[in-house]
Amino acid sequence: MFFTARRTLHATMLVALTFALAACGGPPQTTVTMTGPEPEVVARYAAVEDNGTLIPAVNPGYLIGQNARTRVAYAGSERPGTVVVDPHARVLYYVDEGGTAMRYGIAVGREGRGFRGSAVISVKREWPRWTPTRNMIRTDPEVYGPYAAGLPGGIENPLGARALYLYRNGRDTYYRIHGTNNPSTIGRATSAGCIRLFNQDILDLYERVEPGSPVKVRTLEESLAMEGEMVENEHGLMVPLSSYPPEVQAEIRAGNIPWPKFTAMLGVAADEDTDAGGV
Repeated sequence: MFFTARRTLHATMLVALTFALAACGGPPQTTVTMTGPEPEVVARYAAVEDNGTLIPAVNPGYLIGQNARTRVAYAGSERPGTVVVDPHARVLYYVDEGGTAMRYGIAVGREGRGFRGSAVISVKREWPRWTPTRNMIRTDPEVYGPYAAGLPGGIENPLGARALYLYRNGRDTYYRIHGTNNPSTIGRATSAGCIRLFNQDILDLYERVEPGSPVKVRTLEESLAMEGEMVENEHGLMVPLSSYPPEVQAEIRAGNIPWPKFTAMLGVAADEDTDAGGV
């Protein structure tokens, strides 16, 4: 489940660039900012003690783009109480009453990119135990083999502080929405894994959902209709295609990305100094 990024956030990520995201299907315009977070956002991601375990504060450098938890206008057709996962725009919504939703930034792994359609949250767990799948062990035995017997819940566990287990027709899909032991991955695609949030955000989402809560995972077509065209920038974060000059947009649409593709590194244990580790 668990590739991670080994890159330091560059100072250029904190320049004052505000991108207007025009949704294709008529929803309200959404603003995606790449500026540094406001003090109240930083405070929202301060260190927190949870049942005797100290969850570290999130580095403010990770709270840019769409990563920080934000209440937004929501024009989707899903009923209140639904969790909507958009693995393409790398955001998750908890739909509320009155045409609003709580939006969370997410990291998306291989398993997360492969799941589509609807499910329900049947199981909720605090500080869950993690066990790598047989396929993970077979594919990368040196990395995952030492954890074949599983890893107890805790701050170093790749599933983070909470996990939501998705079922379909009464059966476990093995699709998880969970926390992370490496906040540097949020907003990025990773080589393996499901859907992860900052630990502070999975704590928030965990309290909102109940067993039986519906989950909708968007297709690419649905993502384009609701979020507009997005592109992964040089830092591995999704930004509106419209934020680039027309000639650059044309190159991107033609498949010519004018910057090196951001790559994730393999790992399990978090390493905040190198942006490595995590799920």
